[in-house]
Amino acid sequence: FLGVCGGEFSILRSPQSVVFRDGSWPIPGERIPDVAALTMGFSVEEDLPWPGLAVGDLFHRPRATVLVTVKGVDKLPVKGFSYPIENAVPFSLDSVANAIHTLFSEETPVVLQLAPSEERVYMVGKANAVFEDLSVTLRQLRNRLFQDNSILSSLPLNSLSRHNVDLLFLSELQVLHDIASLLSRHKHLAKDHSPDLYSLELSGLEEVGKRYGEDSQQFKDASQILVDSLQKFADEMFNLYGGNAVVEVVAVKEFNSPLSRKTRSILQASQPKKENPYNLAYPYNYDYSVIFNIVLWMMIGLALAVIVISYNLWNMDPGYDSIIYRMTNQKIRMD
Repeated sequence: FLGVCGGEFSILRSPQSVVFRDGSWPIPGERIPDVAALTMGFSVEEDLPWPGLAVGDLFHRPRATVLVTVKGVDKLPVKGFSYPIENAVPFSLDSVANAIHTLFSEETPVVLQLAPSEERVYMVGKANAVFEDLSVTLRQLRNRLFQDNSILSSLPLNSLSRHNVDLLFLSELQVLHDIASLLSRHKHLAKDHSPDLYSLELSGLEEVGKRYGEDSQQFKDASQILVDSLQKFADEMFNLYGGNAVVEVVAVKEFNSPLSRKTRSILQASQPKKENPYNLAYPYNYDYSVIFNIVLWMMIGLALAVIVISYNLWNMDPGYDSIIYRMTNQKIRMD
């Protein structure tokens, strides 16, 4: 079963075409990717009965979705709509990234998924060219911090230091700054018709809490610095996309993994179950509606064409409408 773990899902910035309602409706953790997909205008396999997201303008979808996951804290005092999370299980935006890559493969949209603490990065499309200078490994992040144009020269560290575990936390803030800075050099990519996706996972605050304690001054200062940095990052990304981007933050103290009981049976192994025991229809992909409309209207057009041609042939006068009979009559008269 899935246990309940606290967390908070916040909307920092969103355009007018995406309508979020103010309320304390809990959202299941495994449905957060569906919220991101619906805000971008994509369909999901199962309906989302969550009243926090209302139907917006279907013809003006946001050009970018930015989702930042912060580990180590239940909630952050950010500005915007916030909703509690129930069953905070690990999630990913791979389905949303695949949908973007499939539907807009020719336009090469920007898809960036990054977890600095795990040195995990995934880039698709034009992200390879835009963020080719982005620091992704821990060694690169440390070297980036001690450069002249890093955030250390302008960031109030307060009780934090430039050594030990604090470097991971500061490095993640540097990544936020560099993403907005690199994208500002390629503003034309934020004005195309293909939607972009950014998924970032930050665990530096969690490491600060483990080292100093959640009641320490270092943890309080780090939380406030992170809130300010996230708000600044949200404003920068929102402005780069001309006010047509959704910036979301997921704050969770720790993800709860599914629990399973390991057993060993001495009975005879049962027969494997069929993949589709209820004879259900297979799930449709994103191209189903397009192919259906093409085939439908082509069949209707061909049917109408056959009817019109058959009607004209049935009511045709061979002596006047057919060139064959005309030539034959003239030849007979000449003979």
